[in-house]
Amino acid sequence: MPSPCLRGMMGGVDDTLLFDARARVLADLVARHQATPAAVSVLEDAVSDRKWWAEQWPEGAAYVAGLVAQDVQDALFETVGRWPICLSCDDAPVHALYIQPDLGGPDPMWVCEETGEPVAALGLLSSPGPAAPRG
Repeated sequence: MPSPCLRGMMGGVDDTLLFDARARVLADLVARHQATPAAVSVLEDAVSDRKWWAEQWPEGAAYVAGLVAQDVQDALFETVGRWPICLSCDDAPVHALYIQPDLGGPDPMWVCEETGEPVAALGLLSSPGPAAPRG
């Protein structure tokens, strides 16, 4: 049986750190109707990659969630385009939100690419409404 001080750890990294990052990014994918199997697979890969990163730099724990979000955003840009799209600017061209601060933490926020205004904390994006029917 593992020692009590090792419970909740995955290879030296507190697993709640990784579960929290995964849950927050997944909530934003769901809110914006982007939680496809491919996007969730990208998320799982990002969490796995950041687990290694957190093992190398334990002091960077506060940055993991925001960095996972940035990793997912970058990967989705390559396959589906901008995510998440800003829903706050009515008259601007379509543009994305990005995580601020640049290193992803602490307290990562989605910020409008056009105005620089905070839109939502990571994990708390609002939904644009019902998903369009799939054909």
